Amino acid sequence: MRQNHFFLKLKPLFWLACLVPLGVLVFRFVSDDLGANPFEVLTRESGEWTLRFLLLTLLMSPLRGILGQGWPLAYRRMLGLYSFFYACVHLLTYIWFDQFFDGEEILLDIIKRPFITLGMLAFILLLPLALTSNRGMIRRLGRNWKKLHRLVYLVALLGVLHFLLLVKADLLEPAIYMGILLLLLGYRLWHGLWTKGGITMARSASIAKTLN
Repeated sequence: MRQNHFFLKLKPLFWLACLVPLGVLVFRFVSDDLGANPFEVLTRESGEWTLRFLLLTLLMSPLRGILGQGWPLAYRRMLGLYSFFYACVHLLTYIWFDQFFDGEEILLDIIKRPFITLGMLAFILLLPLALTSNRGMIRRLGRNWKKLHRLVYLVALLGVLHFLLLVKADLLEPAIYMGILLLLLGYRLWHGLWTKGGITMARSASIAKTLN
């Protein structure tokens, strides 16, 4: 309980820490420290931070199970919203600096380039997750809320594939993200099977006890 209380007290600091990547990018942009193509760097960096926050969001549930502490779940929603925030920054830099708000060109880009298609699809799927992240929507949706928010795994997968198709040659970084995502998916699958198996065994034991 003390450990939970300690980490919950750190939540405001953690909230501010999540803004540091954006602050660094803005500072580098103002200082003209983003190289020859600053807009490309802004787009790429904001996209990578979106992926990092998505993976951190997915890490919270396994971390809770591993540590046996409840505090990671208190950070999960915040990390998920920051994923959406950086996804919005990423999308804005693309439609502003790359396409100059030209709707026709954006539509053609989505159709012609697969990595843009995957990125847009990931953002569209992420949008309802962000809109339903408040307590009121959790109450309204009930059990359906968990089903809806399982889409975050698909969003993360689309995000990694989006990055993979973008870089083409230097595949090390997207491969690392893919490896982390597969580990998180594997843990969820293992935990689901383990829990289901435990429930089945408990029910079987209860039935056997009743019959005896």
